[in-house]
Amino acid sequence: MSTKSAFRIDVFSIFPKLVDDFCNESLLGRARSESIVDLRCHDLRDYGDESRRIDDALYGGGAGMLFRPEPVFAAVEAVQPQRPLFLLSPGGRRFDQGFADQLSKTQGFSLLCGRYEGVDHRVVEHLIDGEISIGDVVLSGGEVAACLIIEATARLLPGAMGNEASPVSESFGVSRMLEEPHYTRPAEFRGWEVPEVLRSGDHAKIERWRRAQALHRTVRSRPDLIERRGGLSSVEKRLLEEFPCVPYPERPL
Repeated sequence: MSTKSAFRIDVFSIFPKLVDDFCNESLLGRARSESIVDLRCHDLRDYGDESRRIDDALYGGGAGMLFRPEPVFAAVEAVQPQRPLFLLSPGGRRFDQGFADQLSKTQGFSLLCGRYEGVDHRVVEHLIDGEISIGDVVLSGGEVAACLIIEATARLLPGAMGNEASPVSESFGVSRMLEEPHYTRPAEFRGWEVPEVLRSGDHAKIERWRRAQALHRTVRSRPDLIERRGGLSSVEKRLLEEFPCVPYPERPL
């Protein structure tokens, strides 16, 4: 009887160990050891010239160096990675939880981590399938972004998380809201008490409180998420009235 193959991710980088080491820890490490994720990190310098160099100056002048097309094409063609192949770039589609969910429903994907000024545009035109951005920030390379994308996606795979409910209840999960605040023991710490409702044993009320706090937090911190889902329903408005918002101190940077 055939078994389902592991979810394959290929990463192309001049610092593959950065990604490999990160993905060997915690949940990702367990997913790899249990063959839920087949992560392969490839060193682009193995496909460079005799000195393992893969970059060169820009035609037309300008600051910085650029990945040459030959080693990038050679690496991808030698590995024959899982498609689609994405270049990590500030000009790409913004990565979010919805994107992670889409990727988790495929057979896998590949990431090309740029450095310096990026890659020769012929790589963009003729090799990659798309570009991904993790936000309007400048990084020295794509490795940190690759780790973020891999973790966000891999944790959604069946069997990757110990609690299968977590992807549903956590921030930006199925509910498309921020999570409610959480508490653990002791019930009282320095005079600050865990909300009484969480200690009541009334599970129906606890679930209403949690829903209300998630709504409060989302309305307060990410109103755009509420607007995106068409606003608050009448039931949600009643929940906000039933349970006041727990404190969220405003602290300046």
